[in-house]
Amino acid sequence: MSDLDAKLREAVTWAYEHTTAVQTRFDEAGVKPSDIQTVADLVKLPILPKDDMVALQQASPPFGGMLGVPREQVSHIFFSPGPLYEPAPNPNEEAWDVAVEALKLSGFQPGDVVLNSFSYHLVPAGFLFDGALTRLGCTVVPGGTGSSDLQLQMAHYLQATGYAGTPSFLLRLLEKARDEGVELQIDHAIVSAEPLFPPMRAAIEAFGVKIGNAYATADFGILALNLEGMPFQLFSEPIVEVLDSETGLPVESGAPGEIVVTHFSKVYPLIRIGTGDMAVNVDPNPGQSTQAERSIILVGRSGDAVKVRGMFVHPNQLGFAARQVPGVLQVQGVVTQPGNKDYFLVRAEVEEGVAGTAVSDQLKEAIRGVCRVRVDHVEFLSPGSLGDDAPGMVDERDWG
Repeated sequence: MSDLDAKLREAVTWAYEHTTAVQTRFDEAGVKPSDIQTVADLVKLPILPKDDMVALQQASPPFGGMLGVPREQVSHIFFSPGPLYEPAPNPNEEAWDVAVEALKLSGFQPGDVVLNSFSYHLVPAGFLFDGALTRLGCTVVPGGTGSSDLQLQMAHYLQATGYAGTPSFLLRLLEKARDEGVELQIDHAIVSAEPLFPPMRAAIEAFGVKIGNAYATADFGILALNLEGMPFQLFSEPIVEVLDSETGLPVESGAPGEIVVTHFSKVYPLIRIGTGDMAVNVDPNPGQSTQAERSIILVGRSGDAVKVRGMFVHPNQLGFAARQVPGVLQVQGVVTQPGNKDYFLVRAEVEEGVAGTAVSDQLKEAIRGVCRVRVDHVEFLSPGSLGDDAPGMVDERDWG
């Protein structure tokens, strides 16, 4: 058996013995920890969708019976879209090792000055990349989200050589620097949290910047990386399966399925969690390849949530925000990507005589407050235009 199998057995035993939610889940499935001896045995346990994690936390806040250590041992608690409370990993957990390896592959090295423009507010992205960068020996400029003028100034005066953040914000900084005649020394970057479509990659690389594009989730950290476009190369851990969501069985090489992840954290043991992300499984030697030899091609989402500028927007959140504005009957979010930038349109059915700038501003503010995403434009519709079966979120970006 492999080291991965041994780690899995230890993780499953710990999770069963230390978390009520995992114990209940195993018992209801008629599975004992001893039944999981290898990665192949994970098929015995049903997938736990992320929406079910939300329900668990609502029934038993804050962690839904999934915390594996006393709360006093948790260094940070995050609140990610879902919404989900998430404890930070311990300093010795594998998430840090994977993140450091991703940084090295992306061209980062000790001594780099790195502008970290991932959010430090509520979500774990800024914290995780900050921790990995300092472990590697880099100096971090914690820019977070905010003014591009200020971050451009910091990157220039502090002679930043690297960047961590969303690709769209990196492109904005590079274009602003060019237009304003500001010299930047950034020549390598790690980006995540939003799709890096080929036109945006090409636009960034035209500035001489090497890009590591990380596929990551708030729960697990970095899962895969690409340096030259699709596909994403998996790391040796945590365990990443590409499964048929209905049967829980692995899909064949070249077939699409849902990304399901199991990691070895004792703080927050997550076993067979359905991410809702869809990918094509690329296996050069089906049944014989190690995980690090496999790759995936992301093809979108299986659930109703859609990521906009790095933040998931769920129809339920959108509807909740709309109900705060008098006269708004129904809404639908539409995401496109003109000019390599996400554009978020909200179509709103409103009562007769309600449409106007004031209502548009109120709706934009309500959505930003709930979903933490800026709305670019509100399009008003007459009652009944959307229909009862209209999807709450529509993604019109080209994933091909």
